[in-house]
Amino acid sequence: MNLAALRLEMANRSTLQFSPYRVFTRDEWARLRADTPMTLVERDLEQLSGLMQELSMAEVEQIYLPMSRLLNLYVAAAQELHAVTSRFLGRKDGKVPFILGVAGSVAVGKSTTARVLRALLARWPDHPRVDLITTDGFLLPNSDLEGRGIMNRKGFPESFDTAQLLNFLADVKSGRERVEAPVYSHFHYDILPGQTVVIERPDILIVEGLNVLQPARLPRDGEAIPFVSDFFDFSIYIDADPRVIEDWYVARFMKLRTTAFRDPGAYFHRYASLPVDAAQARALEIWRTINLKNLEENILPTRQRASLILRKGSNHRIESVALRRI
Repeated sequence: MNLAALRLEMANRSTLQFSPYRVFTRDEWARLRADTPMTLVERDLEQLSGLMQELSMAEVEQIYLPMSRLLNLYVAAAQELHAVTSRFLGRKDGKVPFILGVAGSVAVGKSTTARVLRALLARWPDHPRVDLITTDGFLLPNSDLEGRGIMNRKGFPESFDTAQLLNFLADVKSGRERVEAPVYSHFHYDILPGQTVVIERPDILIVEGLNVLQPARLPRDGEAIPFVSDFFDFSIYIDADPRVIEDWYVARFMKLRTTAFRDPGAYFHRYASLPVDAAQARALEIWRTINLKNLEENILPTRQRASLILRKGSNHRIESVALRRI
C-alpha cells in the first residue's frame, strides 16, 4: 500500500460513524410495546419502587413493557435453540434457565429495574418462574477483605469470590435441580454466615450486580478463562451521568442516615449522629474515593458490552434506549 492509499484509509477510519446500537427515543421505544398487556397495578408499583426511585405507571408502560415483550421473544428463541441443539445431539435435556444480567453503578437503580422485570416476566405464561439474585452475595466476607487490606475497595472486582460466582452460574446454566448462593446483608454490610438462597431451575434468572459485564484477562496459553457474562443470554446496563449518580448516592445516604442507620445494630450507625453538613461531606468522600473510582475504572468501560443500555435523566426517568444490533 502506497503512502497516499494509507492516508486515505486512515482518514476513512477516523470518520467511521458506525454504532453497534440502534438508539430509540422514549416515544419510539414506547411504541414497541405493541399489544403487550399491563399486568401490574398501582399497589405493585409501591412494592417495586426503590428507596430513591418512585416508579410511575407511565414508566412501566413506556419502558418496561416493551422490554418485557422483547425479553419474552428472546426467551422463546433461546428455548427453541436449546431444543434444536438437543435434537442434533440426540439428547433429551430438560429446560435450561435463561439468564439476564443487569449492570451499572452504585445508586443508579439496578435493583429497581431488576425487580420490575422480574414481576413483569413472571406474568408471561410461558416462563412463570423468575428468580433474582444479586452478586453482593459473592463478595468476600469483611474479615477476608480486612485481611487482604482491601476493605476500602469493596465492590471492586477483586473484592468478589469470582470462582464461587462462576461455579454458581455454571451449575444454574447446566440445569441442576438445586443451586445455593450466599446471602449478603446491607444492614450488616457483610455476608451472613450459614445463610443461603436456593435457586431451583427457574425459567429465567436475573443476575444484578456492579461488575457482571467485566471481561476476564486474556489467557497466555490459549486456554479459556470464563467470565460472568459468558453465562448471560441478555444483558442490560443502567446508565446515567456520573454527576447525577453522585447526587442520587448522597441523597440516598442522607435518607438512610435518618432511617436504617439509626438502628444501633446497623454497620453505618455511626453516621446517624453526624451533623447534616458532616454527613453530606462523608457521603461525598465515600462516593468520590470508592464508588466513582470503581465506576470509572471497572463499571463504565463495560457499558458497550451490554445488549441493551437504558439512559436515565436526573429524575430517574429513562430518556433513551440503545439496543445492540444483531
